[in-house]
Amino acid sequence: MSTAPAGEVAPVGEGPASGGTPTAPAGGVAQVVGGSAPGGTSTAPAGGVAPVGEGPAPGAGDASAVVPGGTPAGDGAEAASGLSPSGGSAPTADDDTPPGPSPAETGTPAALPPGPRRSRRARRALLAVVLALLLPLLAAEAALRVNYAGDPAPGTFTRNRDALWLGHAWVDGRKEDADVSALARRLRGTGVRDLYVHSGPLEHDGTLPGSAHPRARWFLDAVRRELPGVRVQAFLGDVLATEGPEGMRLEDPRTRAAVLRSARQVLDTGYQGVHLDLEPLHSGDRHYLALLDALHRETRARGVPLSVAAHQIDPLPGFHSLWGTLTGHPKWWSQEFFGQVARRVDQIAMMSYDTMQPLRSTYGGYVAQQTSLALEVTPPATDLLMGLPFFHENRFGHWNHAETVPAAVRGVRLGLSRTDPGRSRFGVALYVDFAATEADWRAYREGWVR
Repeated sequence: MSTAPAGEVAPVGEGPASGGTPTAPAGGVAQVVGGSAPGGTSTAPAGGVAPVGEGPAPGAGDASAVVPGGTPAGDGAEAASGLSPSGGSAPTADDDTPPGPSPAETGTPAALPPGPRRSRRARRALLAVVLALLLPLLAAEAALRVNYAGDPAPGTFTRNRDALWLGHAWVDGRKEDADVSALARRLRGTGVRDLYVHSGPLEHDGTLPGSAHPRARWFLDAVRRELPGVRVQAFLGDVLATEGPEGMRLEDPRTRAAVLRSARQVLDTGYQGVHLDLEPLHSGDRHYLALLDALHRETRARGVPLSVAAHQIDPLPGFHSLWGTLTGHPKWWSQEFFGQVARRVDQIAMMSYDTMQPLRSTYGGYVAQQTSLALEVTPPATDLLMGLPFFHENRFGHWNHAETVPAAVRGVRLGLSRTDPGRSRFGVALYVDFAATEADWRAYREGWVR
């Protein structure tokens, strides 16, 4: 995910994160950088064996050696060794038998010595491996490009359920009334209904220091005044210890209980919902599902939403397992696990960026695919939001020229059109306010709000 500018706090991992640097987290089919197999072919004289110097024939002692593909050392070496360059016996004055035809005369290829044969087999094996990896990826990229074709259905625009991720500056004292007024002018006439304002991060033990958001009450009051009807949710998160020794451990029931107390803490402050982002979260994590069950009971009792930032769905069945084996970072969730999470929350916002896609067309096709996969398993009563990249980076996993807001919006509309064009509980989530450009906002308004 994106790196926050100085003074800002952005999510960790592949998407909005817990008060760290967002990583990526997001998505898709990996970009392949092609290369050429080692070139060059060893050559040898016909027969492949040439004696070096005078002395006994090879194998008769330590006097001379045979160099595959080499040349004789000195005139008359062939006769002295009793071998010709083609591998036969050199004729002598007492030999009345004419020499047999050489391989070149008969058209029979000369046999390669063991070294060159092994080298050729190795090159062929390497080429086979490269093709085995490259061809499926190229086919997948071509399929994504095709998925970007066509026209979205009429009416596939905002349902006025969109969201915006906000940085930590809104609750730590760096923003003022004038900033809230400017934010209100920016959002009026859009479909943004929820603000996920970074109010953590959580500690690794699940607790939340009160000093993490000293100006929260001021911001909540200012938004109520300037943007009536827009909810402010506390964006809480942390790094999980799923791929390293440091981080939150959800398998510890004491940690989960502390996260629940932290949620109560922000709701008591006046936040109108809890937005949870824990990364990297592996597919099938039953402790995470147990935490969501506990949190949802609390938010439901208070009449406020529980929302989560979610990883992308396997572009191919089981792909997260393969990727995890190769890289140690599974990245994707199974479609089944995505559905299990969606059934436990009121809003699920997929971080549909940091996808490793190299082209706008393949990125847009990937977003269309992810939108369809998510729609298939998200219950009708849950808001599904697809993330839009309101940030700009160039690194492995995110190419700024490919992951654009126009491509993402078109992909979202295509996926919605093909899967559930009439769905009302659907929207987009914009990541993130402090990195957005005027072009990003314009593309959102023109492509999605209308």
